[in-house]
Amino acid sequence: MQMADLARLAGVSTSTVSRALSGSALINEETRERIQALARQFNYTINSVATNLRSGVKRTIAVVVPYEMASRQSFADPFLHGIIGSLADALTERGYEMLLSRMDADRLDMAAALIDGGRAAGLILIGQWRHHDQLNAMAERGLPMVVWGARLPHQNYCIVGGDNVLGGRLVAEHLLAQGRRRMVFLGDAGLPEVAQRYRGFAQCLRKNALPLLEQQRAAASFLADSGRKAMLALIDANPTLDAVFASSDLLAMAAIGALRERGRRIPADVAVVGYDDVELAAYFNPPITTVRQPIHEAGGRLVETLLSLIKGQSLPVSAPLETQLIVRESSQATAAY
Repeated sequence: MQMADLARLAGVSTSTVSRALSGSALINEETRERIQALARQFNYTINSVATNLRSGVKRTIAVVVPYEMASRQSFADPFLHGIIGSLADALTERGYEMLLSRMDADRLDMAAALIDGGRAAGLILIGQWRHHDQLNAMAERGLPMVVWGARLPHQNYCIVGGDNVLGGRLVAEHLLAQGRRRMVFLGDAGLPEVAQRYRGFAQCLRKNALPLLEQQRAAASFLADSGRKAMLALIDANPTLDAVFASSDLLAMAAIGALRERGRRIPADVAVVGYDDVELAAYFNPPITTVRQPIHEAGGRLVETLLSLIKGQSLPVSAPLETQLIVRESSQATAAY
């Protein structure tokens, strides 16, 4: 439905429709209400992106951070801070504005309203969560959108992210080289990125005849308190554990705190490895070994990919970002904190 279509239905000019929908006093009340009723009937909203383009106003890109009601992941997560800052920088450098929004992770399709209503020219989502099907449906509508996350089978939307399977394998290889044999995994493998990290980790351990048993893994949301409680349960179930792979740096920090509560030395008794390489990881006590995701590069890649889609270019296939293990004191057998 275009404004001209609405004007034909109402028997008025497009300028009259525009004024009526903006609440202009120049249009009499009866006409205004009739046009607004038609707009509601056909779910028509003014496309402010088109208006902005005509007026020369900079376009806006929506950045959506899904909010999972069950876990209540906070904006305080250092990874979210990092990637949102990276996106803000990348958009500013290219002359775009950022509209930051939080939406229910169970209804990611609601993010389409930001484009349908003309509030944004394109959409960047931070994470797929558990709704690959909703994202595919949005992509099939032709919405310009890019998602930070994992590459999955039968994926119709454009993805930017690291090689999570490789990241998990690098962690396992490092811990094995350190002589660790009784390892546990901390993280919610129901999430695509975490599932791939776990898969790479577990595959490498199986090749070395060290399969991970059910009691050697615990689901934890990306919250410090959730990580602490899950880690305490892992310690109780695996009293002789000697290594922890946490699916994020925040969970690694929570795991270190829980281990200390139980009198374990890091890394003399237990080695700990995280994921993301947020800035705080290098300054934690002890500094955390982690898999680096190049957050600054990620922001630029997400923005450039989305702008290509907005310009009507074909769906780009983005190579995974560099995946690198950064070794620090939390997993070095010679240190003890």
